[in-house]
Amino acid sequence: MKYDVIVVGGGPAGIVSAVTAKKYYPDKKILLIKSTGVGVIPCGIPYMFTTLKKPEDNALGNAPLEKNNIEWKVDEVIEVNTKRRQVQTKSRKLFEYKKLVLATGSDPIMPHIEGNERNGIYAILKEMDHLKNLKQDICKAKNIVIIGGGFIGVEFADELSKLKGVNVSVVEMTEEILVNSFDREFSLLAKERLVDAGVNIIANVKAERFNGGARVESVTLSNNKTVLSDVVILGIGAIPNSLLAKMAGLDIGRSKGILVDEYMRTSDEDVFAVGDCAEKKDFFTRNKTDVMLASTATAEARIAGANLFGLKLIRENRGTIAAYSTHVGDLTLGSVGLTEKNALKEGFEIVVGSAECVDKHPGAMPGAHKLKVKLIFSKQSGIFLGGQVAGGVSAGEIVNIMGLGIQKNTLLTEFETLQIATHPKLTAAPTAYPIISAAQDAIVHCETNGKS
Repeated sequence: MKYDVIVVGGGPAGIVSAVTAKKYYPDKKILLIKSTGVGVIPCGIPYMFTTLKKPEDNALGNAPLEKNNIEWKVDEVIEVNTKRRQVQTKSRKLFEYKKLVLATGSDPIMPHIEGNERNGIYAILKEMDHLKNLKQDICKAKNIVIIGGGFIGVEFADELSKLKGVNVSVVEMTEEILVNSFDREFSLLAKERLVDAGVNIIANVKAERFNGGARVESVTLSNNKTVLSDVVILGIGAIPNSLLAKMAGLDIGRSKGILVDEYMRTSDEDVFAVGDCAEKKDFFTRNKTDVMLASTATAEARIAGANLFGLKLIRENRGTIAAYSTHVGDLTLGSVGLTEKNALKEGFEIVVGSAECVDKHPGAMPGAHKLKVKLIFSKQSGIFLGGQVAGGVSAGEIVNIMGLGIQKNTLLTEFETLQIATHPKLTAAPTAYPIISAAQDAIVHCETNGKS
């Protein structure tokens, strides 16, 4: 069968690519092929165990495809022939395309640890049946060990700490959790919430052996200590699933991601790649970056979908902005762009501004939370490089304001003169709005350093 556009992959990147293509090119015939009948919303995976009533509440449905009259099939693409513009599926069907979008996602990293074949050890796969099995094991477990203190590990720990009578431990090889996305003062806030919830944080050690018979019973650490475990959750990251592209002869980058240009085109101009399978370049340094987020994937998908049959100059990917948010206990954390430590590591001369306030005014307003903001600017140009925020749920949108600030090369002085809407029940006071106050703090540091 012949199609104008074939999308391979049924995750957020694949769905948004198909829907965007249909909006820009309504007369085109589009097919999406996905290997899993019932997928899951990636960001919701940690919350399938206590927050949501049942795993099916986190299902990634086909409603967007059906609403936009996009065909979809459950099958697995096993070969792409770029010369013939064909894809072949596991069921031995051939489909022809004019434009192809690869949204094949990523695969979880499986550590080379002795005993990792034992039952009860789970990588985080984006498959409903796999996660249902994990939930069943969790419901029977008394001791759960999470390997990795990044976002997946922290969010699982926060969620599972709500279970009664369960001991939850996080094993992290670095000194702090969330170390790649936050400076230490923000990582410590997350750690405090987890410890208060009864989570055992074991930092600066590695898991060296999974012990037991057919099923895991404990984990031996690099400090020679052993932690009991009925279930082990592996949250140590993922690698791009680019095997299909590699077999098709497309260029692959150092991160094993598919190389793409700013319009998400691969080395074959009729093939696009989006989401976790595509190699990412940092917005500031242009170095490869391992950012794998649904928000990033869908941004790339909109660029690809719009540019399939004609380049829209306003739809280009200038680089990946690492933008994160998470929720631990009653604390919301957000980070975007460069942290202070990463900016210094890359050799940027920077100035930092910080502010603390309450996210409603007056502070006695019901539901008010303390809000902490940190902004990083280029010392010479004043261009905004990154920021972090911690506080109530409003922090989740404040970090998105910061993200736009990076995308638009916003200056320090522009943040200082930011024009805002405020309301006692909704925002911090206009006299102490955190982004503005942090910018003013940075300016003071600039002037002080200049005088010295």
